[in-house]
Amino acid sequence: MVSNKQPIGSGPTSLERDAQRNAVVELIKVAPVAEELGTRFAAAGHRLYLVGGSVRDALLGRLGTDLDFTTDARPEQVRELLTGWAETIWDTGIQFGTLGAFRHGTTVEITTFRADSYDRVGRNPEVAFGDTIEGDLVRRDFTVNAMAIQLPERAFVDLHGGMTDLVDKRLDTPAAPEDSFADDPLRMLRAARFVAQLGFTPTDRVVTAMTEMSAEIARITPERVQVELSKLLCGEFPRRGVELLVSSGLADHVLPEVPAMKLEIDEHHQHKDVYSHSLTVLDQAVDLERAADPDAEPDLVLRLAALLHDIGKPATRRFESGGGVSFHHHEVVGAKMTRKRMRALRYPKDVINQVADLVFLHLRFHGYSDGQWTDSAVRRYVNDAGPLLPRLHKLVRADCTTRNKRKANALQRAYDDLEERIDRIAAEEDLAKVRPDLDGNEIMGLLGVEPGPIVGKAWKHLKELRLDRGPMSREEAVEELHRWARDQGIETPGQ
Repeated sequence: MVSNKQPIGSGPTSLERDAQRNAVVELIKVAPVAEELGTRFAAAGHRLYLVGGSVRDALLGRLGTDLDFTTDARPEQVRELLTGWAETIWDTGIQFGTLGAFRHGTTVEITTFRADSYDRVGRNPEVAFGDTIEGDLVRRDFTVNAMAIQLPERAFVDLHGGMTDLVDKRLDTPAAPEDSFADDPLRMLRAARFVAQLGFTPTDRVVTAMTEMSAEIARITPERVQVELSKLLCGEFPRRGVELLVSSGLADHVLPEVPAMKLEIDEHHQHKDVYSHSLTVLDQAVDLERAADPDAEPDLVLRLAALLHDIGKPATRRFESGGGVSFHHHEVVGAKMTRKRMRALRYPKDVINQVADLVFLHLRFHGYSDGQWTDSAVRRYVNDAGPLLPRLHKLVRADCTTRNKRKANALQRAYDDLEERIDRIAAEEDLAKVRPDLDGNEIMGLLGVEPGPIVGKAWKHLKELRLDRGPMSREEAVEELHRWARDQGIETPGQ
């Protein structure tokens, strides 16, 4: 399928020329580093280009302090040129032709022109150095990442219509997408990630290749899949990225629980489309996240929980007599499924625990909306959520997707009321640190026991009382401890 971009050679439009000028203005902000490098390499008879994502971000007005360069100089020549100029140099990527350096608050990575070849079995290429910028650019993943700025001249190099695609917010490959994705299947995930980050639309030929080649993603390690998925979810438009993963079939291989939520709707047993509902919850969670702190970093834990909170529904769906549908205990099943999938994707243990706990807790509130909770129940809600409580607030609110405004308003009022009660009780008690009224040392002294299981059981009993009753005086706590010990057949000093 032929891309619908402007033909190469037709010349930049006025809008594109404006973007070029903006890129140069943006580049000037880091001119001391970029220009110094360009001048240094030129003096040694080498060519140097700002390249890839750095040029794309400069054109978008979002150039950061991590800059990528490419050059005809070989790695050892690059090292020589950096020595005496950079404050720090590292060569952990030198086997791939890359050296990194730091100067004046800017991190640079300089990679020798590449002309790699792939066996199309794994992902790692047979590294080969090239001699031309043309050869280097054609092997890059997408046209918007295949532009360069020659330094110190600041001359644009755009051989594949990247500027046109950038202006039109279009995602296409320099070479045929089938060849690009066969070389490196990770690029298919990167396509979905760029859709989520930049809001671009992939060309028909890119989507077709992704769909036909989706099974090739099995060549990619779970760790790399996880990195791309996390970046996708932390993008500005995560829903678009997820939708592309699902529609192309990639999600069937990397996150199959999400497309599995597309349950068939029986005309006699109506219920929400769980997949569409989950995407709406993701949208609403992102909105709540941004409303709480527009300048905060994206909350990966909240976004994962929003996307996965109902993945237990397909396994728990039951058709009830009278036309109803139930999903009993889907939060329990969903939490287990979440842990299993996230472990397979090699997420850190703390991230797995937080996301799974949110999935497990997301339905707890609905008991509150049906009737008044006791103060004990409120304390337990706060205690069970622990440090996840602010995220749980957002997730529960985002989970309301009903179109019935009266019902939606009632749910929001109920949660407003719950938060007000939490604040009121927290003002009277330290809900963030619910502890028994006696500590472990006091328990051992009062019971006359050494450290061991008895102390843990007594501590747990006193904590349950603390949650039920609220704070107790020391005298009350001691009396309750002795009462518990008698019930357990434990003889205590003086009793």
